[in-house]
Amino acid sequence: MTDALVTTEWLADHLGAPDVKVVDATWFMPAAGRDARQEYEAAHIPGAVFFDIDEIADSDNPLPHMLPSAAKFSSRVRQLGLGDGTRIVIYDNNRFSASTRAWWMFRVFGHPDVVVLDGGLRKWQAEERPVDDRPVVPRERHFTARQNHLLVRDLEQMRANLVSRGEQVVDARSAGRFAGTEAEPRAGLRAGHIPQSVCLPYLGLIAPDGTLLPESALRERFVAAGVDHQQPIVTTCGSGVSACVLALALHQIGAGDAAVYDGSWTEWGGRRDTPVET
Repeated sequence: MTDALVTTEWLADHLGAPDVKVVDATWFMPAAGRDARQEYEAAHIPGAVFFDIDEIADSDNPLPHMLPSAAKFSSRVRQLGLGDGTRIVIYDNNRFSASTRAWWMFRVFGHPDVVVLDGGLRKWQAEERPVDDRPVVPRERHFTARQNHLLVRDLEQMRANLVSRGEQVVDARSAGRFAGTEAEPRAGLRAGHIPQSVCLPYLGLIAPDGTLLPESALRERFVAAGVDHQQPIVTTCGSGVSACVLALALHQIGAGDAAVYDGSWTEWGGRRDTPVET
């Protein structure tokens, strides 16, 4: 297993390396009233390109930021100068949202040499490391996409799992949303959770300084939620973003490759033909 995280110290030491490419994948829920691209343009780690999960997505799918085709992903990341033979370091300014989503996407499309900056832009700036507001003009680089379908689950696979129970389903949303006592941030969704799933809010895996908890603490969180990390796991959330925080945390504790339910609750809770528990 390779570490999915790098420290701010590591990135500072390798920032000028020709084979290291830095990516800002910050994303905010629409209700937050913040513009991730504008914030990137105002201050980003020097040389970082902006990875927009809402644009590098399946534009024909009514669900938000669903995985694009391999061809579209390859085209977009080539234009960002992200390609074969590079180590991609992804960060965000919103507690792993959506750096882990971008990390998962690169792995889905066959690029394993990708890591997340632990603590993100917040920690980088707290340590008074440099930021830039100058436009970054990347040089296009070839990217070979090889899609790994084992890292993704769709609606029909999730339905089948209700019968087979072959995979544990772990929900990254808050306890209130999971229980159906807290309103969903997206209109039109039913309240509750996928039957037989368990709740492990992703924010509980993040330390006060914005870094991921140590491996021992991560293991304790999964055990307390009733998750056997040695058995197959699918992670889910609201729209497939914070589910990737759980996937990265599972990677860090040596649980192997957890799959992510891409449609997550926006798909499941937005239908009338899927069972819901509260």
